[in-house]
Amino acid sequence: MALAVMLLNGASFHGGCCRHKVLPSLLGPLLSNSKLYSSYRRPGAEPKKKLSWQNADFSFKKGIDYLKTQLSLLKKETQDYLQGPGGHPLSQHLLEQTRVLWQFRSQEDLNKWVISSDVEIGGKSKVYIKLGRNNQGALLYGTLNTEAPRDGETKYSGYCSMRSRPAVGSFNRKKYYDWSNFNTLYLRVRGDGRPWMVNIYTDPYFSHQKDDLYSYFMFTRGGPYWEEIKIPFSKFFFSSRGRVQDNQHPVWLDKASFLTLGFTIGDKVDGPFQLEIDFIGLLNDRAHREEFAYETYDKNTPV
Repeated sequence: MALAVMLLNGASFHGGCCRHKVLPSLLGPLLSNSKLYSSYRRPGAEPKKKLSWQNADFSFKKGIDYLKTQLSLLKKETQDYLQGPGGHPLSQHLLEQTRVLWQFRSQEDLNKWVISSDVEIGGKSKVYIKLGRNNQGALLYGTLNTEAPRDGETKYSGYCSMRSRPAVGSFNRKKYYDWSNFNTLYLRVRGDGRPWMVNIYTDPYFSHQKDDLYSYFMFTRGGPYWEEIKIPFSKFFFSSRGRVQDNQHPVWLDKASFLTLGFTIGDKVDGPFQLEIDFIGLLNDRAHREEFAYETYDKNTPV
């Protein structure tokens, strides 16, 4: 601050008439209340009377309680790690053929998921989620509307989705799903005959990979009966920003890639939809030996 004031007092320009106009305009944001951000606010909005850090609740008791909670979670994670993969003995892990990842029996189970629709881009689709009859399963329902928003930019609209929240460990660390011991996604659902897209989101290493995902179709037959759907991971294809990529590769099933799982409907048919999900699990199908269902090749083949 003192250095900036010395620059203002010691600077000189030809004619000496512009010194008091040019330098304050350049260094003004740095000298006004020592803020390094813009002071712009929306028209009609009241100016902030307090800084952001002044609104924080500095409670010593809450800090101690939070520390105790996180340390207990860390203790449990350490015990599970020492016991074996996923908190199970190694022998059980190697012989495991099925595993239930998500089942819906309470509101707490629903809170592990997030729903969204094209309302985020100005669309008119609606989506809701609630527990099914007798608290058995999750009921995802709503209305699909393909009318594009009149903003002059968006050309297509009409989608609704359901996505799991990223798992969080102690001290808000990211937890990843290790599905390397399985080769098939196993679901028990009851739909209305409309197709869905099953999406696997990964945690990218680079920022330009944040829109990468692996997808495959799930076709529901409708009717009053439940159906069990098995989707091999070898069927999932790679896409980025809604476009299927030429360079395909299998899904990495190790714990360094998986972050969330989601379901999306966007079949361009206006009207109501519903999907009931009893559970989502994994299956190790010994009869399935396919490694990857799509052709992999080098686009620039050496001569």
